[in-house]
Amino acid sequence: MVRQHHEFTVTATLPIGDFLAHLIQWTGKPAGELLQVLRGSSDVSLGVAKAELAALASALNANAEAHAILNGPESASAIIKTLQAHPTIASPLKAYLDLVEVRCFGYDLCAKSLGEMPELIVRTIQSAVKGEGATSNDARLTQDRISTLRNAVPAEHQASFDALLEEAVFINRLRDERGHYSDGWAVGIARRALGEAGRRLVARGTFASADSAYDASLDEIIALLAGKPGPSDTELIARAAWRKEKTSSDPDIPVWLGAPPSPPPPSAWLPEKGRRADQAIGTFLGTMFIAHESHSTTQSVKGLSVSPGVYEGIARVVNHESEFGRIQQGDVLVTRSTSPYFNVVLPLLGAIVTDRGGQLFHAAIVAREYGIPAVVGTTDACKDGARVRVDGATGEVTVLA
Repeated sequence: MVRQHHEFTVTATLPIGDFLAHLIQWTGKPAGELLQVLRGSSDVSLGVAKAELAALASALNANAEAHAILNGPESASAIIKTLQAHPTIASPLKAYLDLVEVRCFGYDLCAKSLGEMPELIVRTIQSAVKGEGATSNDARLTQDRISTLRNAVPAEHQASFDALLEEAVFINRLRDERGHYSDGWAVGIARRALGEAGRRLVARGTFASADSAYDASLDEIIALLAGKPGPSDTELIARAAWRKEKTSSDPDIPVWLGAPPSPPPPSAWLPEKGRRADQAIGTFLGTMFIAHESHSTTQSVKGLSVSPGVYEGIARVVNHESEFGRIQQGDVLVTRSTSPYFNVVLPLLGAIVTDRGGQLFHAAIVAREYGIPAVVGTTDACKDGARVRVDGATGEVTVLA
């Protein structure tokens, strides 16, 4: 399933890069403005299981007893368990959980799945019941943007613009779908299997915690389950500690695996169609990774504007999926970067700020689709718990208190 994800990578990126490369040349407009015309073409970016969550919220709103249970004083785990036995709510709740419960929040087996964070599940359902979260795309606004952009294209290129836009709109959803239907489940299913192996080894007295299984290799887990020699619990705990303490910026972590990559060959060396493909991929990657230079003061940081709008709220700094349970309705998510697996918490957010990224970074895509302000590439945004103003038009994040 991971391989399937990457088999669709070029398919998902080439038409978008081709669209941008031509439109930048024809109009001189920045990529962020051009990408606004794609809003509404990636439904999955509005959140995993959006339709199932809406159906569940409708059922809860129609049943006063179930609504009271959802907002009752019990623990999140108890609330879910009670609703799973409710005659009216059990079916729509199962339909929602079947799509999201086993999904991990990262590309690594060590990342938790949503099912391991019942507080976040309950909070997301409560948000949907209140009618908060994703707003429907304003199709007329998007059409107005398309008309304005088309008029900025020289007349001799407008037919080509129509064709490029049609293909970009058609393929835009694949960027998130390739994760939604592929490795998003694969990682979660593999984690579930390892978790069960860990629980069995705890029952035997081999491990003190089932979590030790996540830092063992496949061969090591098979050996331990078969009663053969393998790494000790102490060794696996040490591996986990190393993994949690290290980041890609640590001096003892190599920048490259092997030699640094060489630059691509000059486009001029390629035939005409090859040059077009090369420029498309180069434009896509440049728009994704090359961010605005950040400028910071004690009261504000400046990054790259990727989704317009102004929002004030509490900054919730999340650097690990285990911290997702801290997110409250209306928070400003502040993180190093996002992945498609963050989509499940989008209904809770008022704005997004990331330390890394460019106009085609995942956070930028989902913010545009969601219609919430977003700033990326801030390097070091702000402190957890601060009240901030996010200006998606200017790319500025200001600390208010």
